[in-house]
Amino acid sequence: MPRAVLRDDRNLAGCMESDVRIEPAMNSRITIAQSDQEILDCYSVMAELRPHIQPAEFLPLVKRLAEIAGLQLAYLTDCEIKAVAGFRISEWLAGGKYLEIEDLVAKSTERSKGYGGELFDWLVEHAKENNCLQVRLVSRVSRHDAYSSSNGDGMGPAAPGMVHQVAR
Repeated sequence: MPRAVLRDDRNLAGCMESDVRIEPAMNSRITIAQSDQEILDCYSVMAELRPHIQPAEFLPLVKRLAEIAGLQLAYLTDCEIKAVAGFRISEWLAGGKYLEIEDLVAKSTERSKGYGGELFDWLVEHAKENNCLQVRLVSRVSRHDAYSSSNGDGMGPAAPGMVHQVAR
């Protein structure tokens, strides 16, 4: 259902039609891929970040990494898959429990629409729900536009990626 949004800070009561714009409703939802089909459905978006992975390799690779390293795929849908994240929850003796994001990508035709940020925010909440002390972004990317830490997401530099301290 579309929602009415004011063009300024006034409330809706007594406003003229020209003062209101209509925004489409966000029908997005975030799910952790569990079935083979859900994992396969993530491939086309993930392949934009990881083009070296061939379609036939994707499902067995994700399942193997899930088994040996706890990899999970979370995906955001808004009528179709718009963004995908590969992550795992682990723990270190020195640093405690953390959620590590290895892959975070929005569909190329859907970038700058907030899908990646929405998925990242969900991952931070998922980390809190799982008593993690940090969210670590360790994605191996060679493109500097693939992730920008100027997104206001609280990520700070850390080798080889970025770290977000989870508020308790």
